[in-house]
Amino acid sequence: MPSLNEFASRKLAELETRGQRRELVDTGRGMAGRATRDGRDVISFCCNDYLNLSQHPQVKAAAAEALQTYGAGTGASRLVTGNNPLFAELEARLARIKGAEAALIFGSGYLANTGIIPSLLGEGDIIFADELSHACIISGARMSRARVVIFRHNDMAHLRSLLAAHRADGANALVVTDGVFSMDGDLAPLPEMTALAEAHDAWLMTDDAHGLGVIGGGRGSSFAFGPQKMNVPLQMGTLSKAVGGYGGYLCADQPVIDLLKSRARTLVYSTGLPPASVAAALAALDVIEAEPERVVRPVANATQFCREVGLPTPESPIVPVIIGEETRALNASRLLLDEGYLVTAIRPPTVPPGTARLRLTFMAEHDPADITRLASLVRDRIIKRPAA
Repeated sequence: MPSLNEFASRKLAELETRGQRRELVDTGRGMAGRATRDGRDVISFCCNDYLNLSQHPQVKAAAAEALQTYGAGTGASRLVTGNNPLFAELEARLARIKGAEAALIFGSGYLANTGIIPSLLGEGDIIFADELSHACIISGARMSRARVVIFRHNDMAHLRSLLAAHRADGANALVVTDGVFSMDGDLAPLPEMTALAEAHDAWLMTDDAHGLGVIGGGRGSSFAFGPQKMNVPLQMGTLSKAVGGYGGYLCADQPVIDLLKSRARTLVYSTGLPPASVAAALAALDVIEAEPERVVRPVANATQFCREVGLPTPESPIVPVIIGEETRALNASRLLLDEGYLVTAIRPPTVPPGTARLRLTFMAEHDPADITRLASLVRDRIIKRPAA
């Protein structure tokens, strides 16, 4: 229809003017962070495959075997015909790794958060969310119809004051945050947060998509603050980052998991994850548990980069280089691509206005020499900081 096309064209022009138009670019991914774009070989520093397990022979073999055994799909919702036996095995493994009673697998991280939160909270309840929480957390919170209160990023004094002022306004309360923040790479202050949640009878939920496999000995952010697991009753995460495949999950006590099997609309009304994805995740967890030296390398590589550029020591494999204005961030990304490095410019609304950035992610198999050359380019030609 002409009016629809006119509307879309007008909106696209507005996005173009602000430097916020997105496009999909064909890119082939290979081993050890290698990729091909526009016929050129480049090295990717923007991928969440932190442990390079998407290309691991053991993981690919497990996926191929499951494909041959069970076929390409599960056929329906898991509650109808889709609960392949591999699901129970993977859920038991995730629960053990995360120190929980039980687990539940969803089709993706976004489906997990938009299913979990509205299943547990509703009208008359209240949700306290970090302002930099992932978009799917905010979507799930809004879908719940509970009151949503935003606290300043990792500001426990602000959270404390909001809980004191508003906790009594809701029958049930949820405090929700990323465990590792996807655009900044910092960790939520879980020791303080767990204490506040317990003091105010609020349920604590972490999105640990970027924690599993690389933080806390590979067990995630709940294990990153000492020998004891933090008391996080709702540990959500994904299978699409360090695990190298696809899917989402929640680890929690058994009654919570059993309730979600009946109430989480994104589970009840979605086809189950393909068996090959489940088998791949199981094989990836085998590698994570068997190779602790692989688990520590992404953060070690990020630390090398930050040391050579002169940036603060990172808490995760994610390192943001704040540029500011969208066009400048795009230009910086193009400069690195011309030099053979694939680093994406992240722009509003994904990040706050005025904080467009290069988001660099480090993988276990990145070559130290490539990291050094990338660091020199960022230091000398983008942020123009003297060598340390």
